[in-house]
Amino acid sequence: MTQRPFFGILLATAAALLLTPDAMFMRMSDMSGYQMVGWRGILMGSVMLLGWLVFSKAKQADLGALFSGTGLAVICCQYVNATLFGIGIATAPASIVLFGVATVPVFAAIFAYLIIKEPTRCATWLTIAAVMTGIAIAVFSDKTGIPEMNRASALGALAGLGVAMALALNFVILRARPSLPILLLIGSGAILSGSTGVIVTGPAQMGNGTVWAIVLTGAVILPVSFFSLSVASRYTHASNVSLIMLIETVLGPVWVWLGIGEAPTPGMILGGMIVVVSLAIYIWQARHQS
Repeated sequence: MTQRPFFGILLATAAALLLTPDAMFMRMSDMSGYQMVGWRGILMGSVMLLGWLVFSKAKQADLGALFSGTGLAVICCQYVNATLFGIGIATAPASIVLFGVATVPVFAAIFAYLIIKEPTRCATWLTIAAVMTGIAIAVFSDKTGIPEMNRASALGALAGLGVAMALALNFVILRARPSLPILLLIGSGAILSGSTGVIVTGPAQMGNGTVWAIVLTGAVILPVSFFSLSVASRYTHASNVSLIMLIETVLGPVWVWLGIGEAPTPGMILGGMIVVVSLAIYIWQARHQS
């Protein structure tokens, strides 16, 4: 495991900021869940596999890792993450899904301890608690105070939890096995999820909606951000990477507001400020310790 924790935190922060407009482009595409899964998976996977073909200097070893136990685990994590997120956003209110996804740092801390016996610092747990509080305030601040919890919302919450577990496990595995080829493994998982989306949607229906919006997120935002987040997990704790990822949960609704006019509630603004300030203090502390 590489020892340059502050570099990992900076890289994760840059990747999380790049990821923030993702939900806006998903909404602008006006596509169904599996249709978005198809476009995002095929595009992201193609870009990452092309990058592997161009930059890898040990292709034979990489292909061996592809069929190893840890390699297959990373592929499965990417498949589950990509599929459940698209389905969840299409099924339930985005706030419900994002609140489920916001549990990533908790799962990351648990998996890191169970799998690689890596303890989580007290400061990290305190920041997780502060961030979760801010996100709870932001999520449960619609006009009625609490989003309606029906069958669709319950499925969306479960989808968000599934995404959180898959992302957390992915970061921990990549930190424990730094030799794994990120581009090949993440790209393969994305291609598999995208293929599933195309099959379920039907090739004839894949052109419906605003294609350019989903192409931008699938071909640029997703491959660059997820590659950077995966690399960052090799330099700092998986719980740190997943914690910083929550910047997207806060700033995503702001992009949606700017892009399609859905204004955030006062609770969203307050919750977002709590998250941003908490993460800023945590990053400053990490820099000071470095």
